Amino acid sequence: MAVSSGKQLPADLEYVQYEHRLEGQYLPAIRSLISKDLSEPYSIYVYRYFLYQWSHLCFMALDPEDDSLIGVIICKLEVHSSHSPPTRRGYIAMLAVASHFRGRGIATALVKKAIEAMVDRNADEIVLETEETNTPAMRLYEQLGFIRSKKLHRYYLNGNSAYRLVLLLKAVDSDRSSIYDESQIT
Repeated sequence: MAVSSGKQLPADLEYVQYEHRLEGQYLPAIRSLISKDLSEPYSIYVYRYFLYQWSHLCFMALDPEDDSLIGVIICKLEVHSSHSPPTRRGYIAMLAVASHFRGRGIATALVKKAIEAMVDRNADEIVLETEETNTPAMRLYEQLGFIRSKKLHRYYLNGNSAYRLVLLLKAVDSDRSSIYDESQIT
């Protein structure tokens, strides 16, 4: 991730958990920021699906000078019954940081906040997909302990392939404790 010469990073960047009362103020900015970076177009209903049900897992990075949106992560946590026994699977659906603020640790901080929130809610694993060509995203997630679990050919509407990445939070063997070192997220 190259640091672009642009805006100076605010000294006291604020990380705020999304709340429903903030929709009018931030949902248009969230949609705008995400639509610039992600391969898929999302309707307002997709945003509301995540933000209404899992607002406690969604975080925003705000400029404290004017409360403008700099970055956002949107996640969910559900029981995944394809495993036996069923697992509590967290999912990182969307992550975006304004281009002139990239390379300064904001995305990493947002992912760590989401991981912490999911760990606090007893998630067993966290998954996501990212384009195979998105080297900065792959690097970020792999540095946080995510591993590539499979390649998804022509996964996105633009024809690009993706990797599914997984962060195992709890051991498969019930005799072992968590294999995720929480010190990695602080």
